[in-house]
Amino acid sequence: MTTQLTTSQTTTTQPTTSARIEHFASRLRFETDPSDVHADLEAGTRFVLIDSRGDAAWRQGRATGAIHMPTASIAQRAPLDIPLDVAVVTYCWGPGCNGATRAALEFAKLGYEVREMIGGYEYWVREGYPAENHAGHLHRDKDELTAPLSSISCDC
Repeated sequence: MTTQLTTSQTTTTQPTTSARIEHFASRLRFETDPSDVHADLEAGTRFVLIDSRGDAAWRQGRATGAIHMPTASIAQRAPLDIPLDVAVVTYCWGPGCNGATRAALEFAKLGYEVREMIGGYEYWVREGYPAENHAGHLHRDKDELTAPLSSISCDC
């Protein structure tokens, strides 16, 4: 159900309170962020973190502990490599890329419980979480625009 809001220039249809609640609750069911993913990894929560980017991106750097599974290979590889009862979190480059969304869709089609890590690899690294490449650990200081410098999380 919606209501109409009229301004001097346009008339727009506004969602009801229940529609707003459903929208944001749905986002929280299907999205997560680097802080929550890192906390789940530290807590030993059972899930796999999937880097859905291509080979060059994977070689450049990735979240420590991630599995490389480009989107085009998910339908073939996932059933062989990941048990259906294991939750999946997908990521791509960052907020300007919808690759993690496409990868999450592929996992959902296969019946996996899947969430997308918003912010992707960019925010994983900018928030100071462990990253690596073929040569080993990559170090980058926390970006003060993305995470508190003196805290593990933003306490959102």
